[in-house]
Amino acid sequence: MNAWLVLAVCIGMEVLATSLLKASEGFSKPLYGWASIACYSVCFWALSFVLAKIPVGVAYAIWSGLGIVGITVVGWLLFKQTLGWQQLAFIALIVTGAVGLNLTSRVH
Repeated sequence: MNAWLVLAVCIGMEVLATSLLKASEGFSKPLYGWASIACYSVCFWALSFVLAKIPVGVAYAIWSGLGIVGITVVGWLLFKQTLGWQQLAFIALIVTGAVGLNLTSRVH
């Protein structure tokens, strides 16, 4: 399977896991907390395959950067968290960096 596709799945699983962790309300809703742990487990398991194909610095930068963007969007849409223009500008920088790393990586 394509390492970039697996990396995209890892990012999605991380965003889902973090969303579930937020929904667990400090594990007062343990089903959400345990689902979060399961999603993080799948994420890290799959990420281990990605790191065999994509350099760790590139993979981690893209994974963490796009994960930040993803969870920020989820926080805004689902949890009604506000975003200022400065935060949006810095998120744009994160996306720019992730795209730049992808475009300049020798692994495709």
